[in-house]
Amino acid sequence: MMAADQILLGVPPSLSAKVVGSFAYLTVRDRLPTILTKVIDTIHRNKNKFFEDYGEEGIQAEKQTISLLSKMRNELQTDKPVLALTDCLQDTESWNQYLQRQQRLHGGEESVSWFKSPWLYVECYMYRRIQEALWLNPPISDYDVFNEGKTQSFFESQQAVMVLCTYLEGVKKNMEEISKNQLFEHFNKLLQVSLWGNKCDLSISAGQDNSQKTSPIDSLDSLQPLILVDDSNMVWSTLTSMQRPGQPEKITAGRVDIVLDNAGFELVTDLILADFLVSSGLVREVHFHGKSFPWFVSDVTACDFQWTIRQTMAANHKWMSKSGVQWQRYVKEGVWSYHDNPFWTLPHEFCDMATDAPDLYATLKAADLVLFKGDLNYRKLTGDRDWDHTVSFDTALRGFGPAPLCSLRTLKANVQVGLQPGQAEKLTSQNPDWMTSGKYAVIQFCSP
Repeated sequence: MMAADQILLGVPPSLSAKVVGSFAYLTVRDRLPTILTKVIDTIHRNKNKFFEDYGEEGIQAEKQTISLLSKMRNELQTDKPVLALTDCLQDTESWNQYLQRQQRLHGGEESVSWFKSPWLYVECYMYRRIQEALWLNPPISDYDVFNEGKTQSFFESQQAVMVLCTYLEGVKKNMEEISKNQLFEHFNKLLQVSLWGNKCDLSISAGQDNSQKTSPIDSLDSLQPLILVDDSNMVWSTLTSMQRPGQPEKITAGRVDIVLDNAGFELVTDLILADFLVSSGLVREVHFHGKSFPWFVSDVTACDFQWTIRQTMAANHKWMSKSGVQWQRYVKEGVWSYHDNPFWTLPHEFCDMATDAPDLYATLKAADLVLFKGDLNYRKLTGDRDWDHTVSFDTALRGFGPAPLCSLRTLKANVQVGLQPGQAEKLTSQNPDWMTSGKYAVIQFCSP
């Protein structure tokens, strides 16, 4: 039985647009239709490209895709029932089973509709329906409607990327002389850079420019008080306990998995952190997990991952291109590897993973540490439920624990656990939208 089927004592309800005025409600009412409108505009703007590439067939595909997306936007805005998928892809059945599960939860009395269902479900469903509209219309099935925003975010953050690559080069140059305490300081800085890189989320700004324009290293001190939970010491302890006693200091047995969030600047911060972990000898290999199709406006796909490394290699900046060349080498030698799994683009809470995606659960189990980037991963880790803020992270995970794990997240949705008594109330009085503004962050760790 799946977590979504269980109405358990002590497990709060899913966040939903049913609650008028809530962040979920405003997202479904305003932000999702805005994103859909941008997708429709992007496809329409590219019709000449489709004509050049595919002739009349490309124009027909463009028209039909827009027609399907406009129909979905209307269904969303008028709170129509959620429909089964019809595109016969490898995940279609999982999606349609999940819809049936939601219908069972509704008790069959009312239909599963956009405003009455869990927000996590309908938001994921919208992105899957965008994919369906494209899939049903070859030859433009593989077109990434979000690519322009992702590449723009990368190019507009060039200065910040150069600063990071220069910083990393300086650390690497002195690696032999670095004490363990200094290593911890560098680790802390780069973990926080990766954390705040998560501010650059195009789905939250409904696709508005969200690039990084200031020096990421210089901003860290002023951002420190905005980290509401900081378990970086526990992450460090996990990393350093991978060092096998009795072996030379530099040989480690560690593997870190990074479950990625956004392309653009955030992905670069993740690659910089991964490079530091490997070059410092803290870990032996890094597995990156991304999405198998374009998702939540700015999420990383295999194409984005490869493109980012190629662009970094081609940069007209000594340390940036050197970093890119090193990253390509890591990939070639298998020190770094990129993976995707259909589960990451399903609406399931992660406590369902062991049952619904045992292969993926087993993969994560083989890691010594798993870093989960960003807001959507946090929502899925905690089930996107109306938890009390003082409930422990461990409780909210509801048994999910393939390996020691850490969430690196700037807050952009109103679910947050693991706070001290009174901390949330104080934040609310100072800053009513503290959970959704992206101003605050957490580094939250849990070990099974």
